[in-house]
Amino acid sequence: MPPIQFGEPIYLWLLLLPLAYGALWGWQLLQRRRDARRVQRERTAPVREQFAFAGGLSFWICLVLAIAAVVVALSQPQVLASVSQNAGADFIILQDGSTSMRVSDVAPDRWQQSISWVRMFAELLSWQEQRVALALFAHRTAPQVRLTRDPNALFFFLDYLGEEPPFRLEADTSWDTNIEESLYWGVRMFERDEELYGVRLSSKAFIVISDGQAWSGEVENALKLARAQNIRVYVIGVGTTAGGFIPQLPSSIYATPEDPIHSVIDRQSLRAIAEAGGGEYFELGIDSDQDIALRLIADVQRRAQSTQREENFTELYWYFLAVAAGFVGLGTLLVKERAPLWWYLATTCALMVLLTR
Repeated sequence: MPPIQFGEPIYLWLLLLPLAYGALWGWQLLQRRRDARRVQRERTAPVREQFAFAGGLSFWICLVLAIAAVVVALSQPQVLASVSQNAGADFIILQDGSTSMRVSDVAPDRWQQSISWVRMFAELLSWQEQRVALALFAHRTAPQVRLTRDPNALFFFLDYLGEEPPFRLEADTSWDTNIEESLYWGVRMFERDEELYGVRLSSKAFIVISDGQAWSGEVENALKLARAQNIRVYVIGVGTTAGGFIPQLPSSIYATPEDPIHSVIDRQSLRAIAEAGGGEYFELGIDSDQDIALRLIADVQRRAQSTQREENFTELYWYFLAVAAGFVGLGTLLVKERAPLWWYLATTCALMVLLTR
């Protein structure tokens, strides 16, 4: 049987009350014996005998035990009936939307292949104790979906995305892959979630999806911040070592067309980021998309540093109240002088009510 716990252990100090009653009865017993010897000597009865406590030893034992049972009932005794534990996992997907993601060295291109993987990843989640957020980044980071258990929120945004990254091709900010800023924004998204909804006991992870082309920023500083908050960084590379050319801008943008830019996956840098972030490196096209998603989900769940624990208790106070009522009834049957008895019981109940208010 599980050990008994108390919901309100502060009331246990009231167990001093039955001890005090026991001490009073003992003192009364000593007084009676002393008075009995005096009667034998002086042939007179002392005045205090008129105010003697009612009942004998049996009654007082029952009364003390009844009071003790009531005190224990007030302390809300309970036993643990069941425990349910669910490991939670929070994922923030940091999706590269820079210009190099338009390269079609993978079919149909890097952008569409990575978005297809995100959709498949979301479909494999149970969405019970798992939450997902999404942010797009190039030179700047743009959070799109906050941490949510609602799969419709993520799927709605994925349906909204077109066949190309939303960053404008002619904008200078689309030609850079600032992984550092994306990690900082990811940390901020976790912090903002805790500010709004409180600290959640879960395993946290970033999923960076990028080709690593022309990445900038002091990534190590961002990785240190992520490690300090127990956030693991997983990296999914997209692209090939053969690479391809970045689509050219329309001729109206520049007076003279620029030379084509050849883009390849920077596998070494992406792998280094994953290792420094305490996660793993995966690459689309080498392993199956589903295998990558399942391995990543399983690893994050296994690394959960804490669990959400729900305990269900069975209350026992009714049993102690029944025991107290039984002792009171038994003591009443054993006592002969019942007239003052109810005054003692009423006084005891009133005193306990005053002490517990």
